[in-house]
Amino acid sequence: MDSFSQAFVEYGLFLAKTLTILLGIAVLLILGMRLRQAAHGDAEQLEIIDLNQRYRELTRALKELSLPKKAYKEYLKAERKEEKAREKGAKAQRPRLFVIEFNGDIRASEVSALRVLVTILVMEAREGDAVLVRLTNAGGLVSDHGLAASQLARIRQKGIPLTVAVDKVAASGGYLMACVADRIIAAPFAVVGSIGVLAELPNFHRLLERYGVDFELHTAGEFKRTLTLFGENTEEGRQKLREQLDETHTLFKSFLTSYRPSLDLDRVATGEYWHGERAVELGLVDTIQTSDDFLLAASADMDLLKLKYTARKKPIERLLSSLRAALDHALAGWRPGR
Repeated sequence: MDSFSQAFVEYGLFLAKTLTILLGIAVLLILGMRLRQAAHGDAEQLEIIDLNQRYRELTRALKELSLPKKAYKEYLKAERKEEKAREKGAKAQRPRLFVIEFNGDIRASEVSALRVLVTILVMEAREGDAVLVRLTNAGGLVSDHGLAASQLARIRQKGIPLTVAVDKVAASGGYLMACVADRIIAAPFAVVGSIGVLAELPNFHRLLERYGVDFELHTAGEFKRTLTLFGENTEEGRQKLREQLDETHTLFKSFLTSYRPSLDLDRVATGEYWHGERAVELGLVDTIQTSDDFLLAASADMDLLKLKYTARKKPIERLLSSLRAALDHALAGWRPGR
């Protein structure tokens, strides 16, 4: 080996050692950050956004860009007068509209935050206050969405006026939540309904049998397991599952009747979904209106306060949540309905 080759090899070794050290330092830094985050993993945060103020700031920004300087100065002068009037009127305590956003998934995973927010509201709300829930939910697991609906029921039981706004979709378990409201508003092309129950799963029994793979399932209780992924399903098991689905559907319809007794269940509880005006005709929705228009109209007489609750998770919990969300998204895309 000549001197040039030797120098090149030594340089390569030096570079490899340097990169290894830098990588080690980077790993230590990342671990340190993760440990620091884990130390604060149980920290909670309640965020309150003044939507009235946000609207004023957006309006001010638009006027600053679009108005001549003189006109903009006059606008600012008038706004300052209004601000002083608002400060004087603050002592009168205008009613508040609390705004909550609920974005559903198969497991209704935001129900944990919803529970906290509802508890805060039922303790804090005073006479004249109201709640708007901006709901986007295509449904999912019965128990999870049932719990979410029961949280909204707590608001009504406390006597706080509750409006649910459906800008995109409130179907199946999503409508189970929406029906609790005193009033449901929806955008013209929002999807509403899908009042039904389903269960679906693949069965690999014949595939396993082809390759000589035995699958054993032992239960105590005749109907502890009705259908399985890998065993041979029976007609008795299928019939029992259908009975359970019918029972859940009956419970779903009974829940709807308790909050919207005028619904024609024979017409709407078929698993179908409808848009805007048709949903109003069927009594599933009270009026066509977007949540944005509702908020703008309310801002004239009420203080709009958007509430958001977050509980910081440990790194491993965030990773698992991300993986679960990705799986749920894939399943939602594969499944034809809920």
